[in-house]
Amino acid sequence: MNIFSAQSWRAALGSAAALPGFLISMCLAIYTGHPGAALGQSMPSAFENGFTISAGSTVSGYYLGYGARKIAGPSSFVDIDTRHRIGIEGEARWLLFPQTASVHDTTWLIGARYSSPEFNRKFYPYVKGMVGFTQFNFPYSYAKGDYVVAAPGGGLDYRLTYRVRLRIDGEYQFWPQFAYANMPAWGISTGLRVRVF
Repeated sequence: MNIFSAQSWRAALGSAAALPGFLISMCLAIYTGHPGAALGQSMPSAFENGFTISAGSTVSGYYLGYGARKIAGPSSFVDIDTRHRIGIEGEARWLLFPQTASVHDTTWLIGARYSSPEFNRKFYPYVKGMVGFTQFNFPYSYAKGDYVVAAPGGGLDYRLTYRVRLRIDGEYQFWPQFAYANMPAWGISTGLRVRVF
């Protein structure tokens, strides 16, 4: 089995609807010492002082290297952050508008996230490294392809209230297995992040 194929990533991650639930249950198991965890092991130091879970939605505008297309759509994300500013992020993005010749794509990513200390108690910058897969629809729906994606990125959260932040996020994507060549894609997203736990 090729662990770098899009099919392997899809099998490992499941559907976009299952990703937030998986991330939350994984962190809860680590944090609470789930019975399935090995007995006698100490809790990882990054989780010693607890963690927070936040979720949100953004609107994304992207440039796709395939045909130099500009395309937009909604996205959703879940952040799990420790008190030591190291965390996990999972995101799903649907680039659907406008669909010139029916070209669109859907991306699911997961990865590590590091938040630096806040500035002025309002600004929270972060960097992230993501990996996952995309489903790309070729012109006139002649074909669909599943491809592995690697995506470094970062952004800035601005605190509106204790629980709500405005997010501006940037990402550069590498599609190394794309049908014709390594295809780049990049974009900016903005929306709201809400602390749920």
